[in-house]
Amino acid sequence: MKAFTIVQNFLTALVIPFLAFIVGIAALPGVYIFYKILEVTNTNPGSFLSSDIDTIPILDFAITGVATGMAMMTWGISLVIICGILGGLFRPRLDSGRYPLQSFVTIQWAWSMIFHKIALFFLPFLVPSFIGNLYYRLSGAKLGEGVQINSAHLNDAGSVTLGKRVVIGGKAIINAHLTESGELVMAPVVIGDDALIGMGSVIQPGCTIGEKAVIASRAVVPKWTNIPDGEVWAGIPAKCIKRADGTKPE
Repeated sequence: MKAFTIVQNFLTALVIPFLAFIVGIAALPGVYIFYKILEVTNTNPGSFLSSDIDTIPILDFAITGVATGMAMMTWGISLVIICGILGGLFRPRLDSGRYPLQSFVTIQWAWSMIFHKIALFFLPFLVPSFIGNLYYRLSGAKLGEGVQINSAHLNDAGSVTLGKRVVIGGKAIINAHLTESGELVMAPVVIGDDALIGMGSVIQPGCTIGEKAVIASRAVVPKWTNIPDGEVWAGIPAKCIKRADGTKPE
């Protein structure tokens, strides 16, 4: 156990400069755009320091502000795309099952999740959009046509499959992992065509949600739950409140 802790701490120390490098590389397009806008508009930000601020035209402030905003958004998009690529490359190819928390399998999983955490700097501002969907595809998620993802919390994207026209509500959480009893539990999540996952709901690992099924807002679907086609589930823990034929369970 002590040896594992030492290895874990050592790898953590290595990760920090690596992540700083990723953030810096992602900033390159934004920095280029910033200076390109100033060049095209003949704006010199250095004059803000060398001149009396009251003599600087307001237009120069406006242009510099716009250039800064464009640079930040470009940086954010670049960061999300880079994290998606790296997350997809390094995602763990693990079979469904339980793994000891203090194991190199867990370290591999945690490593892949780091890229998702970095993407969260900007991902919440990019969902729903084709950029958000692209990020999840690059991270390994299988997305059908017409999917609308309003959440930045599809964790373990490589173990998530969304059918055609699935809608994921805002701040919904889909986990293909959980930790319990000193173990990392991994199991894929599959959501069928035309299903609706309500705002703020939580889908736990191993769940299969059928076509046209509805998960109500803020419902919590326990692990390894199988929801048939067309049913409506709600509550904590989620239970069926309407069958596919429109009847209510007794």
